[in-house]
This record gives sequence, structure tokens and C-alpha cells, in this order.
Amino acid sequence: MRPLADSASLRMDTRPRSRAVTHWHTLPLLLSVAMLLLTMAAPLSAATSAQEIEPRGEQAEDPPAPEEGAQAALQDAPVQEFETPGSDWSPPSRVYLPETGHTLDQLFLDLWRNAGGASSFGYPITAEIEQPNGHIVQYLQYARFEYWPEGDASGNQVILGKIGEELRPMTVQRPMTSAGADPGDTSSAVEAARFAQAWLPLAEDDVRASATYIAETRHSLRLGFLDFWERTGGADFLGNPLTEEYDLAGVTYQMFERGQLARENEGDPYMVPIGRRLAEKYGLDQSPIAQGDVPTYSEELWVPPVTPTPESTPTITTGFVPGGGELWMDVNLTTQYMIVYQGDRPILETLVSTGRDKFATPPGTFFINTKIDVQDMEGVLGGESYNVPSVPWVMYFTDVGHAIHGAYWHNNFGSVMSHGCINLPVDVAEYLYGITTVGVRVEIHY
Repeated sequence: MRPLADSASLRMDTRPRSRAVTHWHTLPLLLSVAMLLLTMAAPLSAATSAQEIEPRGEQAEDPPAPEEGAQAALQDAPVQEFETPGSDWSPPSRVYLPETGHTLDQLFLDLWRNAGGASSFGYPITAEIEQPNGHIVQYLQYARFEYWPEGDASGNQVILGKIGEELRPMTVQRPMTSAGADPGDTSSAVEAARFAQAWLPLAEDDVRASATYIAETRHSLRLGFLDFWERTGGADFLGNPLTEEYDLAGVTYQMFERGQLARENEGDPYMVPIGRRLAEKYGLDQSPIAQGDVPTYSEELWVPPVTPTPESTPTITTGFVPGGGELWMDVNLTTQYMIVYQGDRPILETLVSTGRDKFATPPGTFFINTKIDVQDMEGVLGGESYNVPSVPWVMYFTDVGHAIHGAYWHNNFGSVMSHGCINLPVDVAEYLYGITTVGVRVEIHY
């Protein structure tokens, strides 16, 4: 929400600008995007990581023997310096929700995250819409977020829209005998009458003993709807009731100022997507939008990186010397730490981010089999879409999509973040890509 607040955004200036692919065999786009396990996606199906694809790139061969005299050159090897990871970290100000193909940003994102997320409001179904009065609104499945630059009577600028009132019928009539005679009658005329009559206000004396009367709107609450209303914050969340309970097609409903509840066969109440109903009523565009470089929503995006220490800051102790011994990588999944060796001499150390939850990076001995210096990733994994441009310095080490690559979309190195890949700071990935050849050994362990 650009008009709402100034908020730091993800740093994108560290991406490589070149799109030239190295002389190694390029990875077919369909296969690469189908299985690249990116940090940006929301939780994906565990079955995805087991999908088989064809081997890619040049196959590993025995590492070259050290060149004669190379060891003597170690003392003159250059030392590479890297930016300290997390030094200017900030959480995202905008995220993409693949469930509906829309984004939330800044103040609307803060409200959504801090007040219950999808369980309270559903997912966004429209873009932000500027109103003639200067207000900005966005429809979600269960709600409408509104930004009032001037503030409401209490000074609040971000509020929940009173969408229930916008579904009030044009006319409300007193009960007719024919409308209430048969509770099982589901004809459209009878159900329309039931809906309209539910809006009629009650006098407190008319409320049944088992119900709670809400004087502000002159309606009552009882049983499951009352319990749900009280547990979720009462009037602060749903607002006060605008109707009594009413039955349509075997489902019991009740309308509130900011939402609607339903239950079936005396079961637990649930939210009704009246935000979508209103968006359809007003003819609003609900088409998904392209993700672009907006990160996919995950609470891990708000996890600050580990505070760097001299031991955790990416360093090179002596530097790489061509022909100076076997180059190989050691990745510790427990400490989220990588050490790159030449022979038995460490030449680079850095924090990494490996797979989380059900998408753990596989332990074992692997070899780099394909290198691609930059790759656009777009596709659907686990039913969720993503579009991540310019993933830099990609080095595949399995034939099912696991890779070592730079990650410009987060700075949480030292914490598990990915869906199986090994994320590196972009400058570290660039350096490692430059000294690595197909066939380099990768040891991964706990």
C-alpha cells in the first residue's frame, strides 16, 4: 500500500545483471521450476521433493590432481571480503498470497498478520482500490480492509469495513403466516422472506431466555454463535449482530456488522465469505495478478537473522588457488554453516539457510552436476504458484531440484528457511560459483 506508510522493502540491488548462461548444459525450464525448492513458497507438498526428473548438466568426474608448485602459491592467495549478512535486514513490506493470487502490503499486511491472518479474514481477492473520497479499500474473502487518511472518530486509519450492512435487503416486512408456517419450505420466495424478516429488530422483552440481547443493534445472540462471537473478541472483531438467526437450505446463518457466521446441523460456526459476495455484487476484478519479485507469504520472512559474530561472518582464511587441491564443500545442517575446503585447508566459511519442516535438505555425499549463473523461476508447486526472477549463481547437486544458490529475498542466514535448497548470501554465492566446477563434492550432514 504505497500511500499508507513508508516501509523498508527487500533489497534487490544485489542480483547479477547478466543473463548469460554458462557453457554447461542449461537446465530445461519446465524441469527446473517444477522442482527447485525455493525459500519464497508457502509450505509445499512433501511429495514434490520426491519427483523424478532427468539428470542435467555435465556429470561429475574425479577431481583434478593438484598442479605442481601450487601449494607454494598459497601464501600469495587473495583474500575475499564479504558483506556481513543481516547488517541491514528488514522484513518485507509486501507479500504475495498464492492461494488467491493477490498481495497485501504495509498497513493492510500488518492488520492481517496481527489479527489472525487467513483464519480471521481469509485471503485477499482484489487489489487495493482507491475510492472517490480518498479512502483505499481491499476485499478479502471474509472482510474488507479500509484505509481512511483522515481517521475515523477514534483516530484509527485502518479499519474493518462494515460490510454486513451492505447486504441488508431493500425492504423488510413483518412476518407473514405463509413464510413461517413450514420450517422445511425452501422455496425461493419463502427463504427470501426469512432472510428479510431476520433483519427486524427485537424488543428486549421478546428475546428468549437462552439468548443474550445486544442493545446497540437490538438483536440477540445464543448458543454456538454467541460462543464464537465472545471467543473472537465480540464487537471488536465481527461487530454487533444485524439479524437474528435464520435458516436457508438447511444452513443457519447470522449477519454481523463486519461479517457473517453459519453452522450446519448444530455444528461449529464458521465464517462465510461475504467479502467475495460483495466483490461479485459490485463487479470487482478478482483475477489473480502476476507475482513478480514479491516474496510469497511466510512467517519466516519476519524472523531476524542470527546476529553475526567473527566466527559466523563469511570469511576466506587464505583464498582459493587453482590446482591447489580438491575443492569441496561441507554443510552442517544442525549449525546452518558451510565450510569450503581446498584439500584439508578451509578457504571460506559462511552461514547458510537450508530446508525446513518436511522439506529438509538431504544429507549425504553429492557432486555439483549443473551450473546456471541466473535463472527465472516460475511455476506451480504443491498447488501454489510462484514467480521469482533472476535466482543467481545456481549450482545443482541432485537430479531432483536441490541446488546451492544465492538468495536476495531474505537475510536470515543461520536459520532454516528453504524448501530443500542451500541458500547463500548473494556475494558469497557469486564467489563460490566462480571457483566451482562441475564435479565438486558436497558433503551434507547433521
